[in-house]
Amino acid sequence: MTLIKTNGNLMPFVMDDFFGNDVFFGNNWLDREIRQTLPAVNIKETKNDFNLELASPGFSKKDFKIDLEDNILTVSAEKENEKREETDTFTKKEFSYNSFSRSFTLPKSVNSEKIDAKYNDGILKLSIPKKEEAKLLHKKEIKVA
Repeated sequence: MTLIKTNGNLMPFVMDDFFGNDVFFGNNWLDREIRQTLPAVNIKETKNDFNLELASPGFSKKDFKIDLEDNILTVSAEKENEKREETDTFTKKEFSYNSFSRSFTLPKSVNSEKIDAKYNDGILKLSIPKKEEAKLLHKKEIKVA
């Protein structure tokens, strides 16, 4: 018996056998590339603020750009390195380019005028304080009848 791969529509996908296991053309290639280029993010809400932590090692403070427009907070970074070595017998030039951009929709309850950002040990930390009226709102549990 021969097994035939299908694309979900019960039609064989012949090229899947050829490209399916390839690192570049495989189905998960783009997903892996996106995950590798976007920094991991932790988001924590407290009574007074929201705290974001972005894991972004290898950058420096000057590489970051943080913008806020219409309650959309965008954190991006860009870094380019170039290294050139010359000796009597060879010339070597290496370069690298790293960048990312992540956007977050902020709730209307934040005080956008007092957002604070700090970068230390490869972690970019943003503190986004809440407006005073948002701090006064308390959590209420609703019973199911």
